[in-house]
Amino acid sequence: MVATRGTKDPDEGHVRLQFNDKIAGKGLSTDALLKKLKALHTELSQMDQERVDKESLTGARRELTSTSIMLHKDKGVKAYAACCMAELLRLFAPDAPFTAPQLNNMFQFFFRQLYAGFRPDSPYIYQYYHLLESLSTVKSVVLVCDLEHADKLMAEVFRDFFAMVKAGELARKVETYMSDILIALIDESQSLPSEVLESIMAQFLEKASPAGHRLAVEVCKATSDKLQRHVCQYFTDIILSHSPSADDEEAEGDIPTIRTAHSLIHSISLSCPSLLQNVIPQLEEELRVEDLTLRGLATQYLGKMFGNPHTGAELVRKYGSCWKVWQQRKADKSATVRVTWVESCKSFITGSPETRDEIEAALATKLLDPDEKVRAATCRLYADIDYETAIHHVNVGQLKAIGDRFMDKKHVVRMEAMIALGRLWSIAWPEIENDDEAAAAHFGWIPQSIFHAASYSVESKQVAEQVIWTSILSLPPKDKLDDEGPWTDRLLAVMKGLDEKATSTLLGLMPLRTVRPSIYERYLQCCVDNNGGVIDENEEQIKRRLAIVIQHLAGTCADPEKAAEDLHAFAKLNEQRLYKLFRTCMDAAVDLKEVGRASAEFLRRIEQSSTSMLGTMSAVLRRAAFWVLNTSSITTLLRHVQKQTDYAGPAFKLLTTVSKYCSTMHQSHVGEFIKSLADSQANDQLIEISLGALASMAKAGTWPGDKRVADRAQKYVLGTNMRHAKFAARILAFVPGKEELSGPVIESIAESLEGIDDESLAARTAAIAEFTKAVPEVFETKSDVIIGFLRKDTLEKECIIPPDSDDEDAEDEWIEEDVAPPLLRAKLMALKIFRNRCTSNASSESAGEIAKPILDLLFTIIALSGSLTEGAEDDPRVKCRLRLQAAQCLLHLCSIENYQAAIIPHFTTLAITVQDTCANVRIAFFGKLISYLQARRLDAKFNVIPFLTPHDPEKELREKAKHYVQFALKRGTPEIRLTQFEMIFVRLLHLLAHHPDCDRENLESLQDMSKYIIFYLDLVGTADNHPLLFHLASRMKTVRDADRDKLYSENLYAMSEMAQEIIKARASARGYSLTSYPGKVRLPADLFRLLPNAETATKIHKTSYLPAEAITWLTSEGGKSLKSPKQPKPKAEPQENPDGKPSRKRKASSTKTNGHAKRTRTASKRRKAQETDEDEEEDEQTPPASDDEDIAQRSSSPLRDKSPSVERIDSDDGQVQELGRGQRTRAKARKAQNARRSSLKQEANPD
Repeated sequence: MVATRGTKDPDEGHVRLQFNDKIAGKGLSTDALLKKLKALHTELSQMDQERVDKESLTGARRELTSTSIMLHKDKGVKAYAACCMAELLRLFAPDAPFTAPQLNNMFQFFFRQLYAGFRPDSPYIYQYYHLLESLSTVKSVVLVCDLEHADKLMAEVFRDFFAMVKAGELARKVETYMSDILIALIDESQSLPSEVLESIMAQFLEKASPAGHRLAVEVCKATSDKLQRHVCQYFTDIILSHSPSADDEEAEGDIPTIRTAHSLIHSISLSCPSLLQNVIPQLEEELRVEDLTLRGLATQYLGKMFGNPHTGAELVRKYGSCWKVWQQRKADKSATVRVTWVESCKSFITGSPETRDEIEAALATKLLDPDEKVRAATCRLYADIDYETAIHHVNVGQLKAIGDRFMDKKHVVRMEAMIALGRLWSIAWPEIENDDEAAAAHFGWIPQSIFHAASYSVESKQVAEQVIWTSILSLPPKDKLDDEGPWTDRLLAVMKGLDEKATSTLLGLMPLRTVRPSIYERYLQCCVDNNGGVIDENEEQIKRRLAIVIQHLAGTCADPEKAAEDLHAFAKLNEQRLYKLFRTCMDAAVDLKEVGRASAEFLRRIEQSSTSMLGTMSAVLRRAAFWVLNTSSITTLLRHVQKQTDYAGPAFKLLTTVSKYCSTMHQSHVGEFIKSLADSQANDQLIEISLGALASMAKAGTWPGDKRVADRAQKYVLGTNMRHAKFAARILAFVPGKEELSGPVIESIAESLEGIDDESLAARTAAIAEFTKAVPEVFETKSDVIIGFLRKDTLEKECIIPPDSDDEDAEDEWIEEDVAPPLLRAKLMALKIFRNRCTSNASSESAGEIAKPILDLLFTIIALSGSLTEGAEDDPRVKCRLRLQAAQCLLHLCSIENYQAAIIPHFTTLAITVQDTCANVRIAFFGKLISYLQARRLDAKFNVIPFLTPHDPEKELREKAKHYVQFALKRGTPEIRLTQFEMIFVRLLHLLAHHPDCDRENLESLQDMSKYIIFYLDLVGTADNHPLLFHLASRMKTVRDADRDKLYSENLYAMSEMAQEIIKARASARGYSLTSYPGKVRLPADLFRLLPNAETATKIHKTSYLPAEAITWLTSEGGKSLKSPKQPKPKAEPQENPDGKPSRKRKASSTKTNGHAKRTRTASKRRKAQETDEDEEEDEQTPPASDDEDIAQRSSSPLRDKSPSVERIDSDDGQVQELGRGQRTRAKARKAQNARRSSLKQEANPD
């Protein structure tokens, strides 16, 4: 014990205790006893240890330890008695004036008083405080360690003190006294009782009070040297006693207890890492054990300890061996441990630079881990970090590596990656909005990557929509729904940073381009008709219609079965309020405020009705509602276009799209558009937007017109701006009194054609195209003059395009429409005028007479590769644009029944446009074809054309063809599959027989032809239809080609044999049963004729038209699926010139594919090629091919299959003129083929 209160002065005598009253025994009242004890305590507290006469304290010492005092009922008596005893211990220090039993009872008495009475509201709080202070400063408490029952008493002290600090807020000084007492007990004890250690450890658990934890930390820091061994043994005992037995593999350990122990170690490391000096090496050994649970827990908690920003760096330096072993767990053989390792790395991102860089590099490798759970966990790790951490401690390369996981093979990885980066962009948006360059560079690329990922798969699209809904383009908060400006600006800011592909995807997320009624409106109507299953009339028809719509909607969801179940459940709810809310969200005329409220209430009611279908109905709502762009956005968009702000470009794009597909959104803004036209300071873009919006509403019949607008429109029609003239003409052609308004304008145009300049001519042709379609009767009054001028003075006029030195593809054979010279645009419009004239007169008696010269012209342009006369040396860029326009016009006319008979004989010529030498022509033609096929505007025979793409060097075009076929087969009924894809197999083989590259005696040519068949079978062939396809192929050797040219029949038989060999090889390789087809099939009468006699049939049947080497090759290779053609590798990445401009890109090496020199295209060129015919799309209102919902809607419409087919094939000798296409063949092969054809003709016609 410690001596206190002064030092001994030898000149001074000892001081005796003056108090001599009796305090023990009977007869004293409580008040009297309390008064005496106060007096005794006062005198004792004033006495100096060095000067006290200890003999005088004997009476007080004896009476204070009496039973009557220590067991007194009054708290005050016991409080003062305890203080007096503490003073006696001070005065007698370092010796104790009591026996061991007395000391044991005394200390129990002390701590009971403290535990029971130490409360802030106690009347004796000062006495308890004095007692605690005395025990702390005098250190008399160490006498406990010498007692017989010291362990038990120490355990009580620790337990009571921790309970006291937990019970209430004590003064910081009190906690200090307590810690001093506990520290003294630990320092003086010979052995530490397990109960004491358990009490201390309990304060580091999560449920412990902050004060108890603080007290334990002080004690542990002061006694760490002594506690280290005990703590290590404590955790060793827990882990060993609760771990699975190594001898008994079936035994299960107490995993929760082991987990709690590791959590406790982590908690201790945060405040007292020195206490774990012997524990961390033990955890290092756990990292090496075979038991997965122990290894995982050690990985998890060591990661948290090393990653702690305050103590982690010191632990890494101190326990380098353990740090290295822990790092090795990133390559653990168990994916579960690797996931645990990744999840424990979060704290390193904000930790010290010493470990951050090392861990970030390791995490980059985990993004490529072979197990998808590890890759997903790595992406998920970054979803929970804050903005400051992301901008300062995560480099952009790491974020882009996460963005690369958008294209991961596993859906869960793609989902976690998109959610993580979407959230990071969301929290960075306020800084991006404030033009923070660092934030824009760090996060600005994220939306574009997410939009790109949306087209990867159905699952990716649904996740991307959710991320865009919640993070990228979320609706404003409920209290800001009235302020649509910032919300619209956010859309424009996102759109400004998107490339053309991402922009197209963004527009596809908006329900703008959907044909009305949309699939969602039809679904809602089916739900209304279904009436929860209570149907009065047409029950079977209503249920069947509902089932079909649900099937198509479910097919666009990630889990079709679950989606179908949820959509049926929604229909069964039959809640009228939900129907009204859903209809509100789908209404293009409803403003942002109503859409926000309706969508929130809709989702809330769905969640209340059935949580299970919330995910599906949320996805359906996102695709049906106007939450990305709304009628409330129009005013903000117009303002940007008017002021030509930084957002003018995307605003113009959005307004143009709205006018083109969803004019309903403009209805409440008519006044703004009219005002813009009246503004003399309005720029060209604003005028175009205003004219286009009014024209779209006039065409839809939702705007009655305005005399002032009509007067201005007449002025714009006769102007020089092509776009202004087009929309102005559309206004005049659709408003009331259109004949009276259009007549004088058409007459003025006809009179002004002579000597007109190219710029004005382009504008006039744009206007004429509108009049030709909308007011054909008025146009016909001047048709002779206009058509004659267009034919001779426009199409035949030489168009020279000067080379552009700034164009990186100056030597290319393609030119974009926005930079095309006015004369070329006028030529393209002229072809459209011819097409519109045919369309407008399709039902008239003069349809054939009008169409014949136009069809001849269009086929001539295709046959002569874009020229009107053979041998003309026109600019290749002009020729490309003209032959594309001609092919698209023919596609359009093929959708009109009256013109099919005149066009179909030239089907091969039209079909092989998809193999044009120019990639832009192929892409644009194929895009138009797919849009018509999806809208069911073309016969089934046109489904052959997508199977002509396997050799195309453009992967995007090949994938688009595959996507179309697979989607149609997946959504279609068995009848659709049969009529649209299986029965056309003979048409494909017939087309290959007529293909310019077909040479049955050339192995290389036959190998090329086989790839078309394999491509078809890869997509359409199944175990069930292989017998049918084999039967169709074999039937082709029982007929002859409708063309009298013997070469085509022989090619046809060669294709028949090739198809049979491939089907047999595939059936053998896949284990298909190739049984005889039991049914009867009809071959198309427009393609085939009967053989003249049985002898000819027998001869053909016995003759092999394939070379032996070709059969050998087919036997070995025919059963394999088709691989994508290899792309030429670029020799180097594009470099930048000193002036900052990218250097000219090298053209891709020519790829010899079916004799055509085809070049791959840059992504931007491909995007532009798909949108090259914007005007055409505006006219026809054909929704884009990428809109899955519209595809699903249209696929339920009746099919068109009007191909002639008869039971008995006519043997009529019809001759079809074959147009030449010499530039599409190999020169040498073509020469040999022509020579053989001449020889065969001479044999067939010796005269």
